Amino acid sequence: MIMVNIFEAKARLSEYLDAVNRGERVMICNRNKPVAELRAVAATPVVRRLGVAAGAVTLPSSFFEALPDDVLDAFDGTARADVPRVAEPKASYTARKKGRA
Repeated sequence: MIMVNIFEAKARLSEYLDAVNRGERVMICNRNKPVAELRAVAATPVVRRLGVAAGAVTLPSSFFEALPDDVLDAFDGTARADVPRVAEPKASYTARKKGRA
């Protein structure tokens, strides 16, 4: 077991954590009186359940059909003029406060 005072533990914490990973225990002392102990934590296994929502979601066959040309054009910025556009955002609070809006 390694015994260190608080100042040294703060200065060399990463070294002591490496020692803990190797299986050692580190006792942290305040004026040579033990106050805390660093020791390894048992790793908890990660449990992943695959397929939990299987059968809960169904997609219509139209989901896999090609999108109309006007929708595809809207994605790449070549949308036609007759397609409605989203309104421009309002001026920001900062711009209004400074009188620029």
